[in-house]
Amino acid sequence: MNSPGSQVLFKGKNEYDLLVIGGGSGGLACAKEAAQFGRKVAVLDYVDPSPQAKIDFKKLPFVNNCCFQVVIRILANIGTITIVTAENIVIATGGRPKYPTHIAGALEYGITSDDLFWLKEAPGKTLQVTWKNTDLGTEETDSFDTVMWAVGRAPDTKTLNLETVGVKTNSETGKIIVDAGEATSVPHIYAIGDITEGRPELTPTAIAAGKLLARRLFGQSSELMDYDNVYHAYYKPLEFTVAERDATQCYIKMVCLREREQRILGLHFIGPNAGEVIQGFALGIKCGATYPQLMKTIGIHPTCAEEITKLHITKRSGLDATVTGC
Repeated sequence: MNSPGSQVLFKGKNEYDLLVIGGGSGGLACAKEAAQFGRKVAVLDYVDPSPQAKIDFKKLPFVNNCCFQVVIRILANIGTITIVTAENIVIATGGRPKYPTHIAGALEYGITSDDLFWLKEAPGKTLQVTWKNTDLGTEETDSFDTVMWAVGRAPDTKTLNLETVGVKTNSETGKIIVDAGEATSVPHIYAIGDITEGRPELTPTAIAAGKLLARRLFGQSSELMDYDNVYHAYYKPLEFTVAERDATQCYIKMVCLREREQRILGLHFIGPNAGEVIQGFALGIKCGATYPQLMKTIGIHPTCAEEITKLHITKRSGLDATVTGC
């Protein structure tokens, strides 16, 4: 990473209690929580511009590239290498959209969700795309204003040189392998969020994990993140898009243990404000709510959520579960 004419500035030994690489939701949550304990914290916002970026991120006043050694070595946009030392390092660089690089022109002419909001105006129908119709076995061609790739995301870890210090990653996914306490294979280096192997790629999960990690590091806490019971909604209005279902009907399913106290294991809800409904019931399920307890709960009328307190037909009974009235 050295460049001609660059100079190395040594900042001293362990000048920070915590160094966070990645200024997203999880990284900032961890940094802010650590600061609440009076610790000295630094955040490096790690950004690599996309091929079609309308803004040159390298001209903005934050660190653009990082690489691991025994300490963090930073190449600033002025060509100066700065050595920063910290007692603990948290990697939270998140994921970036994938490009189908096997398709000619994908990088040069396509965009991803990173670029979507930078478009000032439609570029006009300048992109001609040819694809194969697998049903008919024919090739088809058409022109489009814009082609946006939405083929998944990949962890933003490749340019961090994690192998330099021995941080282990999954060779297939590129994600960092961590233990239950978010610790990597190297002491004092941790990882949270979408870049960690086997973790849900959800913003609230990353925020909670970041806060709990900071509390364990600096607040004498031993509480670990519980990844087993994470509830989430999908980013589309399912009440309007579920195939073969009447748009005027909600769909509710509760999963319970059949034996003993019938503890509730899960809840499916398709209907208006589904995310809001599930968020409320998530607390009860997290606290070990049972089916008999739910049946003693008085529903709030008139709401869709009150229908959950009326569930009584089991799948094994074979009865029609359609609600026909109050």
